[in-house]
Amino acid sequence: MADAVRETGADASLIFVPPPFAADAILEAIDAGVPLVICITEGIPTLDMVRVAAVLKNSKTRLIGPNCPGIISPGKCKMGIMPGRIHKQGNIGVVSRSGTLTYEAVHQLTQLGIGQSTCIGIGGDPIIGTTHLDAIRLFNEDPETYAIVMIGEIGGDAEEQAAAYIKANVKKPVVGLIAGQTAPPGRRMGHAGAIISGGAGTAAEKYKAMAAAGIHTVQSPADIGSTLAAAIKK
Repeated sequence: MADAVRETGADASLIFVPPPFAADAILEAIDAGVPLVICITEGIPTLDMVRVAAVLKNSKTRLIGPNCPGIISPGKCKMGIMPGRIHKQGNIGVVSRSGTLTYEAVHQLTQLGIGQSTCIGIGGDPIIGTTHLDAIRLFNEDPETYAIVMIGEIGGDAEEQAAAYIKANVKKPVVGLIAGQTAPPGRRMGHAGAIISGGAGTAAEKYKAMAAAGIHTVQSPADIGSTLAAAIKK
């Protein structure tokens, strides 16, 4: 990576390597001073990501992922595995822990003629680089983003943190969905980070926080596009 940066001026790294080697690939990119690293790899050992998180904290690198589809600014740049053809250039920011739900939201928006500024799949692992809060803050500061779609999942408190920031700082319309509403406590559903433990991280708690923040909440993925369309008309 250091050679690549020196010889080409590379400013981003897209990581697909297998789980046992992915953390080292991230660390190598950080060491080379790469500003943006996107890690698609799923199944990286959590202990490996603890090591990455510690190094990341004191670096100038932004990590998106792991276990994510990547990031796209339609009409400008794509780094990841999302189907580019469903996207449309515009002014809606999308952030999601789920790759497939990102695609679903984007497809609905495009079908309604509503374009996207940037779409970020942040990944569904317990330890990730860029969080919901980070993405919401960036969207809030972006003059080309007029409204936001936030798709979360059960487990953890990332959505509650983002909701608190939205309540205090965001004037743009926000539509929110939480996946995994019917998951029983203690049962992991899909992503490694989507587990309810000790009664915390439930869909009900997250919806309550989002509603208190003035977010337009939806119970079904099918309603994301129409709810956003209604919100931006007001």
